[in-house]
Amino acid sequence: MSDKKKIIVEGVSKGFGDLAVVDNVSLDVRDGEFVAIVGPSGCGKSTLLNVIAGFERADRGKIRINGVEQKGPSRNGIMISQHGSVFPWLTVHQNLMFALSGTKHGDQEKLAHRYIDMVGLTGFEAAYAHELSGGMLKRVEIARALVVKPEILYMDEPFSALDALMSLRMQTELRRILDEERHTVLLITHDVEEAIFLADRILVLSARPTTIQTTFEVDLLHPRKLSDPRAQTLREAILKELGL
Repeated sequence: MSDKKKIIVEGVSKGFGDLAVVDNVSLDVRDGEFVAIVGPSGCGKSTLLNVIAGFERADRGKIRINGVEQKGPSRNGIMISQHGSVFPWLTVHQNLMFALSGTKHGDQEKLAHRYIDMVGLTGFEAAYAHELSGGMLKRVEIARALVVKPEILYMDEPFSALDALMSLRMQTELRRILDEERHTVLLITHDVEEAIFLADRILVLSARPTTIQTTFEVDLLHPRKLSDPRAQTLREAILKELGL
């Protein structure tokens, strides 16, 4: 991780009609940094992420990616959401090839197979969505996002639909991939332990209209064990900030 600022958010506010959702939020994310955002349910976490990713326009404030002010979705980033976006009419291999269409990457066929193998789906290249488990579908989605080599991954509760064991497996898988490949990551999660397991830094948001209430640095080496007393102390501090 470098000291270069990849994402700069300056005084961003966002509302819907008379409902104020995000209130004057400023933050920055360093190149290669993994930042997790947690906060009370309905506080505006997803709205803030959508504004940063360019899918929503801020009412006030600015977003800069690599120093350039953004007016819409950036080619530098890919969103992975909780709802999933694997095309059910395409096979695993076809999903990745579709993502690569229009890119300037060299041997796209080789690249697709590399990322299918990276997420542990070799042998399932010809499978359709209905033939895969929920965890396998999520791995396809991650492979399809990473195959285009995005600089930034925006992740909105990507594992929330999975059971606890599969969610932990997917977190471990993601961390393994990120150890191999360098990406800047912004993760929205309601799971404090997930944030501690994955992130370099955790932002705790206030209730709506949301502001950044507290920031925690996660000074623990990977691979992390949540049973580590330091992780447990951090968990308790974050939960206290959340009023729990």
